[in-house]
Amino acid sequence: MPARIWRKPLDADKMKRPEAEVHIIEDNCKGCGYCIQFCPVKVLEESGNINARGVHPPRVVDKSKCLICGFCTSVCPDFAIFVTEKKCQDGCEK
Repeated sequence: MPARIWRKPLDADKMKRPEAEVHIIEDNCKGCGYCIQFCPVKVLEESGNINARGVHPPRVVDKSKCLICGFCTSVCPDFAIFVTEKKCQDGCEK
């Protein structure tokens, strides 16, 4: 839960957290690490891959923890990362 919520909401058991899709454009990343450093729930870490710029872009550790806050998108100076809500596929609850 975000730090700004000081208690568990009364209807929390009835609500389903939306699933996140973290999109990383690896070749745009310059390896600054801001997205990793400032993620409030530590969803990202440095990957073992090397991109076209010769740096290690981030990778998603656990997308189920993502709050879809968009902070990684805001701090990225190269627009190499963005988050969207996963679209509902057939058979999912609304």
